[in-house]
Order: sequence, then C-alpha cells, then structure tokens
Amino acid sequence: MAKVIKIKKGLDIHLKGKASGVLLTGKDSDTYAIVPGSYDGIVPKVVAKAGDKVKAGSVLMTDKNRPEIKFVSPVSGEVTAVNRGEKRKVQSIVVKPDAVIEYEAFGEKELSSLTPAEIKESILNAGMWPLIRQRPYDIVASTVDEPRDIFVSTVYSAPLAPDFGFIVKNREADFQAGLDALSKLTAGKVYVGVKKDCGASWEGVEIVEVEGPHPAGNVSVLINHTKPVNKGETVWTINPDDVIVIGRLFTKGIADFSRLVLLSGSETTERGYIKAIAGCTIRSLVDGKLLEGKEALRIISGNVLTGKKVGKDDYLYAYDNQVTVIPEGDNTHEFFGWATPGMGKFSVSRTFLSWLSGKNKEYVIDARIRGGKRAMIMSNEYDKVFPLDIYPEFLLKAIIAFDIDKMENLGIYEVAPEDFALCEFVDTSKIEIQKIVRDGLNLLHKEMN
Repeated sequence: MAKVIKIKKGLDIHLKGKASGVLLTGKDSDTYAIVPGSYDGIVPKVVAKAGDKVKAGSVLMTDKNRPEIKFVSPVSGEVTAVNRGEKRKVQSIVVKPDAVIEYEAFGEKELSSLTPAEIKESILNAGMWPLIRQRPYDIVASTVDEPRDIFVSTVYSAPLAPDFGFIVKNREADFQAGLDALSKLTAGKVYVGVKKDCGASWEGVEIVEVEGPHPAGNVSVLINHTKPVNKGETVWTINPDDVIVIGRLFTKGIADFSRLVLLSGSETTERGYIKAIAGCTIRSLVDGKLLEGKEALRIISGNVLTGKKVGKDDYLYAYDNQVTVIPEGDNTHEFFGWATPGMGKFSVSRTFLSWLSGKNKEYVIDARIRGGKRAMIMSNEYDKVFPLDIYPEFLLKAIIAFDIDKMENLGIYEVAPEDFALCEFVDTSKIEIQKIVRDGLNLLHKEMN
C-alpha cells in the first residue's frame, strides 16, 4: 500500500480562467532561446556564436565552473544573437529555427544494459542535466555528488495548474523510461508523489499519495513528509514533464524538448494545452487568445504565485509548463474599497463578505500589491499556509541576518523559494519573501563551496 501524505496547512486560491483538457493550436515561434537566468547555480560560458548552424541537441553554452554541464539548442537552425546585459552578462542565446527540425543523433539505448555512468554521460551529452535540481540550494544538480534519493511530484496544486494526467497521456512509456534512468543514478529510492486515489502505478519507484490544499504538490512537501534532508546529504528533484524529456532521449535517441504548455487565466479567450518546444516565444503561445484592449495584462511564465512577468517577445522559462494571464490592475481605482462588503474580493482573513459564497468561489485577482512594505510582523500568518516542519518566520530572519548556524538548524537545506510563495501572498508586510530565500540560498552555496 502506498504511503499517504495528508496536509491541512495551505491555501487553495480559486481563480477564474481554468482550462479544460483540450488541445489548442499555437503559432510557430519565429525564434527560440536559451535563457541562462532560468538556471540557478551556473555561470554561463557561451560556445556558439552568431551565424553558427546548429541542430536540436547542439551545444550552445556550458557552465563555466562545470564544463561537463551543457545547454543545447532546442531546435535546429541558425544562431542569430548572443544577447548580453550589464558587465557582459549573458541574457539569451537566440536561434532562428529551420522549417523542419534536424536532431543530433544520440542513439536509442536499452536502459537495462546501461551502467549508471553511461546513463549520466548520455544525459550530460544531450544537454538534459540542467533539468535535474538538487537540495540543498535548489540549483542545477552537481555531477559529482550521488543523491541519497530522487523526488518527483506529479501533483500540480498551484492556482490554474495543469493536470499531469492529461500531460502524460500517450507519453506513459517515455515517463517510465525517464524513471528507470533516474533510478539507476541513486543507491536510494525514487519517490513519486501522485494525487490520492488517482490509480497511478509506475514501476521501480516508491509511490506516495498526496492530498490537501496547495502547496501539497510542491516537491518539498514530498521530501519533508517522506525523508527530510539533513546536513551533508544531497537529494535530487525533477519536474515530471522533464522526466518525459529524459525518457525520450533513451526511447528515441534524440534531444526532443517538446512539451504541453497550459494557457489559462481570466484574461484569455481560449484556454487549454499547446504543444510547444522549450524556449519558444510567449507570443507563439498567446497571440489571438487574449482579451486585448480591455486593460493592461500581466502575462506570467509559470503560475501566479511563483512565475515571472514576461512580455510577448520574451521566452518561456526553462522549467515552466504554464502561461497565466491576469489583469495588471493599473487602471483600477476603488472608492472606499476597504470599506465595501467586497463580495467579489478574495480575502484569506475573511475581511470581506465574499467568504460567505463558499470556499470554491472563483475570483479575478489582479497584479496589484495592495499595500505598502513594512517590517515583518510575527503574527503566525505564515504558519497557517506553510505545511513543512519548519518555522518560516524564524528561518527568514536567519536568512536576512545570514546566520549560517541558525539557517542550518531551521531547515534551510530542504527548502526552495516556491515553498514560501503562499507566505508571500498572505503577508501583510508585502515583503518579497521568495527573493529573500533565493538570495539566501545563493549566498549559502557560495559560502559553503
């Protein structure tokens, strides 16, 4: 019988604009890009230059400190630009695609006959190693350290999140192949989190059923409630979509970075899944599917809690399988908004009477902060939505003070910025909590290495 994790702390935010399980037609992306900012823990070193002809799987960039970690082109075509910002920091490497994609041939392989070293080499050569992240630090995994365990959560619980059951349909063999490859890279177990009573059965892994409000689907919940990370230990995490990508490497022998991307949100006219390739333009996903002219829109690569604001000419971030569109809220002016009954407003603390409409009422929430920054208030509001066995307020204060001993004792090694997204959402102090955690993890990684 599978282990069951049931959490009670958390918060489900029901937004208007949910998508059904339908496939939409997206436009062809005129360019694709590798964006180094998608990957934490790397120092990019560009090896391609403008004018180079590349195939899908050709190396464009490596990690300067770990040159064995390669970043490859998702399509075949011509490298048109290497964009740099201040201090020549690499912003993106842009490729104009061919009409028909040509792939580097890595060869189909029988996983049962491969050694762990051969599997690792195959993943590295195909540029898929950056898909694997590690705890501590929530960065691209080290190629030297062997993970104690590997964790995959197939539960998407964030607002307007995609359905993994739809994503994996007709891709079950690739997902299983990816799990088989990962299971050979650890002496421990591969833990796969699934929705309770979903009937999922994957071979060679430990199935863990998860239920409860968001962030039940976060991989940190799976780790914390199954086998927490202690100092000196390393575990790996990987998104289920990326498990499919790794599986295809062995079943088809090519670097195929295609995936289903969910388009949703209150400001869309069409909602559903679009077949796309990692690194495509946002324009190719949203053109013709937005409520144009009504008011300014906030387009988000990812979900509304952890995603990044993007424009149409920006690119889909590496780990994202979702694009969400909500109102910006710049033109919204409320007269005595705080004093109205607020039947259409969402409130965690039941400030407005909208809670009488039931917990499943859907809301349109815009991107306004609705308040000013102030000192952190020790009001227990974080604990109500934070299901890990960690004291979030105390950990945050330790990170701000950069007290390494306290950070270690309070559980810094098993968290990621996304775990604090709900804390940031309910925070009356309007503090950028996820940025604090990300900066703290980066500084700690630099200090400890």
